[in-house]
Amino acid sequence: DTRVRGWFLLDSYLPTFFLTGAYLLCIWLGKKFMKNRPPFSLRAHLIVYNLGITLLSFYMLVELILATWEGGYNLQCQNLHSAGEADIRVAKVLWWYYFSKVIEFMDTIFFVLRKKSSQITFLHVYHHATMFNIWWCVLNWIPCGQSFFGPTLNSFIHVLMYSYYGLSVIPSMRKYLWWKKYLTQAQLIQFLLTIVHTLSAAVKPCGFPFGCLMFQSSYMATLVILFINFYIKTYRKAPSRTAIKETPVTTEIKNGFHKDYFTTANGFQNNKKAQ
Repeated sequence: DTRVRGWFLLDSYLPTFFLTGAYLLCIWLGKKFMKNRPPFSLRAHLIVYNLGITLLSFYMLVELILATWEGGYNLQCQNLHSAGEADIRVAKVLWWYYFSKVIEFMDTIFFVLRKKSSQITFLHVYHHATMFNIWWCVLNWIPCGQSFFGPTLNSFIHVLMYSYYGLSVIPSMRKYLWWKKYLTQAQLIQFLLTIVHTLSAAVKPCGFPFGCLMFQSSYMATLVILFINFYIKTYRKAPSRTAIKETPVTTEIKNGFHKDYFTTANGFQNNKKAQ
């Protein structure tokens, strides 16, 4: 799309490709580096990081709502060119959404430094690595229009998620965080709503590229499948006798997926002995 030509990181795919490669390499080398070393204490870093992501997500949420309202966006199907300056405004916000995905690589790096390898699952790494690359494509070919919906929902979810993580790093706040389970439900609803919204433009087209709609729906379907699989294993599997005797843990979402939060939150141990 000529409207995004010259924007940072967009003209060539190589920076996105190499940053993704560096992310995967850091996971591999980081685990080796930390193997015989004690975990780092990153409480202050986690507070600042989670607060920063929360504020960025809140900005994107508000700006997307205002920009699409200004442009008179059609919720059922919105093309790429009819809203004029509002389309440019949406594209600028979606660039920040794309860029936020490379910032969120730090989620995994914190896990590595805190030696929380159990949190670095296929589902976690798949989500992080693919989102950054997919949104490079989105910004280059479909940087506005129908593309606005998923990031709007996801920004709202991330405001809740990262504020939860940030507050959970503060020991005195943990007893007030009663809304953990609702994040899990909201995440799954987000995936399903995004698929429905995407397919609505295929049922009643408005000029938005059909192939892009099919790709987005297929990708979101993989997240739904992986998420439900994890959900069933986490919530439906009966605990063993050994597990019952151990300190109980609850589950949490990490960038869209459940994590054993009361054991770790962004790599921060959550038990009295660790405090």
